[in-house]
Amino acid sequence: MFFIDTIELAGLGNRSYLAGGRHTAVAVDPPRDVDQVLMAAARRGVRISHVVETHLHNDYVTGGLELARVTGAAYLVPADARVSFARVPMADGDRVTVDTGLELRAVATPGHTPHHTSYVLREHGEPVAAFTGGSLLIGTVGRPDLVEPRLTEELARAQHASAHRLAAELPDETSVLPTHGFGSFCSSAQAEGDATTIGKEKSVNAALTEDVDTFVARLLAGLDDIPAYYAHMGPANAAGPAPVDLTPPAVADAAEIAARLAAGEWVVDLRNRVAFAEGHVAGSFNFEADGKIATYLAWMIPWGKPVTLLAESPGQLAAAQRELVRVGIDRPAAAATGTPREWIPEGGSPASFPRSTFAGLAERGTDGIVVLDVRRDSEWAAGHLENSVHIPLHQLHRRLGEVPPGTVWVHCAGGMRAGIAASLLDAAGRDVVAVDDGFESAAEAGLTVATG
Repeated sequence: MFFIDTIELAGLGNRSYLAGGRHTAVAVDPPRDVDQVLMAAARRGVRISHVVETHLHNDYVTGGLELARVTGAAYLVPADARVSFARVPMADGDRVTVDTGLELRAVATPGHTPHHTSYVLREHGEPVAAFTGGSLLIGTVGRPDLVEPRLTEELARAQHASAHRLAAELPDETSVLPTHGFGSFCSSAQAEGDATTIGKEKSVNAALTEDVDTFVARLLAGLDDIPAYYAHMGPANAAGPAPVDLTPPAVADAAEIAARLAAGEWVVDLRNRVAFAEGHVAGSFNFEADGKIATYLAWMIPWGKPVTLLAESPGQLAAAQRELVRVGIDRPAAAATGTPREWIPEGGSPASFPRSTFAGLAERGTDGIVVLDVRRDSEWAAGHLENSVHIPLHQLHRRLGEVPPGTVWVHCAGGMRAGIAASLLDAAGRDVVAVDDGFESAAEAGLTVATG
């Protein structure tokens, strides 16, 4: 009997897998913090004999090289991926034995990247699962525009062909186990559901239900902005990432926090947005540890700028560190735990700003204020408040000067991004109200929603 364990990377919207038999196993697309993969293997009582990459990842730093080093496993990487380290190159049709009666076969599935490779797990010669990385996802496919703009349409067409190859070669009952699609911006759309099979995808996935021209046109029209930090992930993975250091950062006192703010460094408060609004260090930014901190902080911070983390507990700090190393923010410059009172020099007081809802905005009325929508372009086009200003969150720190004068009521789709935006505006000295509410409540509150 074989097993497949899923390792969720919720903050990045990705999954990694450990699959094997009674004695040995293969790790697929492992995260940079490899300890959780090692623990999964220990729970199963198996040795990791192989580590495989479906492609050079654009949205996170891989732990594959380090995992292979510490376990002595063979490191399998697509043959056409250009890397600077020793590995076992995998070409279409190559096979490796994972355990007795358990085999992994490489299937070239270009589209997400030119070298993308899926791996079919076969038990006694019969396909049981396909690790599809950024190729065939649940209800969608990986986006084709992360490598080179001039290749985007070509790769989109390759995605269609790769999906059809998998559907043609694999039985309907074969499990489809992608890496992307659970919130990752590497996915061309959000996955619908938690599990799928080849048979199910044949009936619901546009790559398998639409002709290639229709599919490509729809796919390209739906692509959204690419997180800025993606530009650094591919090169890091090609060079071979260094091992991570998850030991606690140096402790910063109130004076050091103030000095780092004065020097223009980023001081990031990890507490939830309600606590931040009620009281925080003036000039600090709020990226909730329980939100998509890795994606949005890495997207927005100038690459390489020192960051100091403020957390309510050592556990919250450690969790944020783990999320950040996955996207190449390796070591915080400093950190502190506790409350804002402990992070502010003696004699100072916490800053704060009010929160509200769409009902509160409707009651207040929009005359004389700025309504700022920080959702992405696609969300704005689907429906937005009449006469609101639109600046996507990931652009706001560079475009603060474009926000009209006056009190700013800032909203997103649910509240998290509005909390980040409110902290940026507050740090810039603007009067701000964070609308902590679901956008579906806007029309219910009587506000006019326009489209286009």
